Amino acid sequence: MESSTNVPAVELRISISETEPLIWRQLVLPETATVAELHGAIQCAFGWKDSHLYAIAGHDRAGKKRIIMAVDDGDLPAGSEVAAGVRLLELFDAKVPGRSDLEYDYDFGDNWTHEIDVVGPAVLEGNAITCTGGAMRGPLEDSGGVHGYANVVAVVSNPKHPEHQEAVEWLEFVTQESLAKFDPIAFDINDANDQLRLLARRLWPGNVSDEEVEFVLGPVLWFLNQAGPDGLPLTGAGYLKPAVVKRAMTELGWIEPWNANVSTESHAAPVRVVRERLQEWKLLRKNKDRLLLTPAARKLIKKPTMLWHYVADRLASPGHEGVKLATQLVVHWELTGSKPPWKLVDEVVQLALHDRGLRTTTGADIPLDWARGLRVDVHQSLICLRLWGSTKWGSGELEPSDAGIKFLLDVQSRLRD
Repeated sequence: MESSTNVPAVELRISISETEPLIWRQLVLPETATVAELHGAIQCAFGWKDSHLYAIAGHDRAGKKRIIMAVDDGDLPAGSEVAAGVRLLELFDAKVPGRSDLEYDYDFGDNWTHEIDVVGPAVLEGNAITCTGGAMRGPLEDSGGVHGYANVVAVVSNPKHPEHQEAVEWLEFVTQESLAKFDPIAFDINDANDQLRLLARRLWPGNVSDEEVEFVLGPVLWFLNQAGPDGLPLTGAGYLKPAVVKRAMTELGWIEPWNANVSTESHAAPVRVVRERLQEWKLLRKNKDRLLLTPAARKLIKKPTMLWHYVADRLASPGHEGVKLATQLVVHWELTGSKPPWKLVDEVVQLALHDRGLRTTTGADIPLDWARGLRVDVHQSLICLRLWGSTKWGSGELEPSDAGIKFLLDVQSRLRD
């Protein structure tokens, strides 16, 4: 995020109807935020997974009936509006505190109704969302609505209940945490604000600067510039020569105590991976004993912004539906910080492939090791770029940098298109 200008905001208290004790959050958003952005904030603040449809319905500040929603296929019911096209200032008068006539409904099966109260006007630093209060852990997704969730809490809290073990197994599978860590009355406002900060960075990333382009593409540009008009010399086996490997590891900041003396591609994974990706992306090509720039690379080497778009397009158009789906998942996890536990991540990829209808050539389900291979392949493509604010190899940071978010959002947009 780039803006530090204060903007008019509205503070809203959002409570889940019929919960006892009441589950609520108090959020401050810019008045110009859209309903789609409010939806994202509610999802983050309550810990929802954004896996169901939603709608806001009621009357706006002028007394007009409004039904605002987002549906997967874009086919909105008659009389409803697109969530991304309606701003909060149309719906809520920040200067008139009290119960609004609008409710946010999430998951039309479980029917979680969120009542929205206007607390009052506020001022925010531009491009931000904050949580100022709340109570209780957010409910579990797909737990059967208010009464179903209350029953789950009661059953897992009672070891003598005949359904206790079954309920505990379900809860631990859904949360990927032990029952001992499940606390229905816990609310961590710092964690909520961390999630909202990540959301705001995705919603309002700002323009990409020339410096950000060159930093993200650092390894790519280094190899293309080193190849130059004459190319890079290769060994008889077709690998980069030791002097080039050593120079790449040193100048790109990939040297670590454990690899300080590497001089061959077989022991310098970063060099090998980037070189292979640049060939796959048709930016470098082998010709006899040299690694040469392709015609595309010769056009792009002095135009980093165009190279950014070229690489993003390559990542979003891998030519194989399985790789594309894995890319969608990995990019989403990086942007949202929602990667599944490492024990399940490949199973999630496998399940997504199955749900998409992808099978082996014999019609069998995609094996787990194939799903793992797809995920690793996507990850290796991403770590060829500096997306985490560091020159070190790999995603050493916990979350992408601002520049990394901009690049990942670009890839995500192309994947959707």
